[in-house]
Amino acid sequence: MLNKNPAWRYVVVITMLLLTLVYALPNLYPEDPALNISARGGGVISEQTRLQLEQEFVSAGNAAASVQLQDGKIIARFSSAEQQLQAFDQAKSLLGRNYTAALSLMPATPAWLSVIGATPMKLGLDLRGGVHFLLAVDMQAALDKHLNDLVSQFRNDLRQADIRYQSVKANLDQGQIAIVFRQAADVKQAASLLSKQDSQLLINQDNDSLSLLISISEERQRDIRNYALEQNITIMRNRVNEIGVAEPVVQRQGADRIVVQLPGVQDTAQAKEILSATATLEFRLVDTDSDLAAAMAGRLPGNAELYQSNDGRPLLLEKRVLLTGDHITDAISGYDEYSQPKVTIKLDTAGGNLMSEASKSAVGRRMATVFIEYKPGTEQRADGTPVLVKQQEVINDATIQSRLGRDFDITGLSSPAQAQHLASLLRAGALIAPIQVIEERTIGPSLGKENIELGLAAIQWGMVAVLIFMLVYYKAFGLVANIALAANVIVMVGIMSMIPGATLTLPGMAGIVLTVGMAVDANVLIFERIREELAEGRSVQQAIHLGYDRAFATIADSNITTLLVALILFGVGTGPVKGFAITLAIGIITSIFTAVVGSRLLVNLIWGGRRLQSLPL
Repeated sequence: MLNKNPAWRYVVVITMLLLTLVYALPNLYPEDPALNISARGGGVISEQTRLQLEQEFVSAGNAAASVQLQDGKIIARFSSAEQQLQAFDQAKSLLGRNYTAALSLMPATPAWLSVIGATPMKLGLDLRGGVHFLLAVDMQAALDKHLNDLVSQFRNDLRQADIRYQSVKANLDQGQIAIVFRQAADVKQAASLLSKQDSQLLINQDNDSLSLLISISEERQRDIRNYALEQNITIMRNRVNEIGVAEPVVQRQGADRIVVQLPGVQDTAQAKEILSATATLEFRLVDTDSDLAAAMAGRLPGNAELYQSNDGRPLLLEKRVLLTGDHITDAISGYDEYSQPKVTIKLDTAGGNLMSEASKSAVGRRMATVFIEYKPGTEQRADGTPVLVKQQEVINDATIQSRLGRDFDITGLSSPAQAQHLASLLRAGALIAPIQVIEERTIGPSLGKENIELGLAAIQWGMVAVLIFMLVYYKAFGLVANIALAANVIVMVGIMSMIPGATLTLPGMAGIVLTVGMAVDANVLIFERIREELAEGRSVQQAIHLGYDRAFATIADSNITTLLVALILFGVGTGPVKGFAITLAIGIITSIFTAVVGSRLLVNLIWGGRRLQSLPL
């Protein structure tokens, strides 16, 4: 029968509406001001620490709504921002320097919604507040690291080709590598070998000299800088995920800058510590053949360096690096069979092969794990940014019992907190080049709250105006359009809450307002088409049927072109432009569904299949 729909269509539409309504519900619950407390250095997070904090808050007349232990952190929720700030000062004075307290906003979603994965819509920095960092990448350090890697590579290549050399050293000030040989024939043979292996090497050879001076081309230097910047951006995103920030912005700015925006983070201490950390590892063999006492007196052998372990013991390590942290794919903290903290390292295929080959001939020898970190020093560059100082510490040395592979453990750590911190840094990735925070801004939550209120007011007034117009102009059919419009907003909010990558920004709110107008526009086209069919003498049922069918082509055409524009904006835009494009694209799809499918089902349910002489249109 004309204008009658099968029951399964109603089931599908109602199911979708109920599903999106459930996932839109968390947005009705405001976020709680919270305090995130984690351990660093020698600190330990335990149930006793949680109880101690809870009692401190109560005794100071600043009782928290809840103090919970979650994933090795203490999360304390408060009813107001004033209580949150008071608790922040109390926690810092009580716990000391071995703990990090960070201000944040935690969702207050009911437990039954959290169980099914329903979470509030992610808000951008302009709505939620947070911190903004501008980071500078140390490109010179990236070039220096490449030269040092080439030194190890050249030594290995010359050794495999049976070319005898006296020394291979990097002159970082001049950006060159000097290789000294014993015979002139070795010089020519080495120059031929290295030039064949890498065409971007600039090799200079004096006629009467037994040395080669090797530098890298400008093209290679440009590639190294770009690679360092892009890899650091990727690693920054991984580190932000370790912090647990929802929908951050990490993007390139200029030739050597990275912009990081962290919505919801109100205290920069923890974020700054994680972002600027440049920790990595090097695995080296302990030199047991040389005289340790002579090395401590200043007479170092040419192939070794003097280090100090974390328990104060001097160690003489070979300069040759068996493996660097670049090959680490995962790091998990835990405990060994003696209940001592450890970190389990997992390597990629290339790293596993390197470690297997290096350890094959070193069974029975001691291998040291060197923890390397860059920190700001006292000296400054011309632009005022401090020069980063390389700090190295041997955190573990143990005897190689058998040939190693892609998985092995690092033991001898001072505390579980150190193991967790090391695993977090290594899991997030080692920076290709050190970075320096050169700009830091905090956007207060009051600004975000004002933006949200104004944006919601614009959406509400826009909807009220549209609802009144449709109801007055199209009467009962206008009421159907209004129901479809309300359903469209619910579906759109529910879908944006379900999509992990969707973030609502202030431009995104503008996209919602635009979608409200576009959604009702589809119903206007349908209703006017029904009027035209009635004016041409069609029956009521024919007019409804043809009105929806013939208006659909026009609706699809106009919405598809707008959707293409939204996709282009998303592809080429950044930041706020992407937020607007995402909201607009989702709104277009949901508006077609609710305005065409949803309203048609409702119209057919009320007026379909009935003998009518006119319509309340």
